[in-house]
Amino acid sequence: MRNMTSIHAGVITEVYEMPLSEIIRPFQPELEEKKVRSLMKTLANPETADQVPPIDVFWIKGREGGNYYYSFGGCHRFTAYQRLKSEFVKVKLVKSTIKDLKCYLGSSTPDLK
Repeated sequence: MRNMTSIHAGVITEVYEMPLSEIIRPFQPELEEKKVRSLMKTLANPETADQVPPIDVFWIKGREGGNYYYSFGGCHRFTAYQRLKSEFVKVKLVKSTIKDLKCYLGSSTPDLK
């Protein structure tokens, strides 16, 4: 399988496991059920689970030092992990800023502490 990457995480090589519950997904995903089921099958098999690329997560430090983790892509993978009741998910952390977040959320960007 070819190494898939995104524009944000293309140069990032470190992959982390983080709690799925810490990732903020502000938009409702549009899903193809067949794709989610296929990913679930791949993730559930220890011999193939590593074939699924990590999810890009924007890591933003709040103004008072809090850590916030946002993900906008990888909705099929994220949903597959959720349905499998996975506690942890493989991610690439993309160090970001509130300004970056505003590109996605506009005036809906929360005040991150």
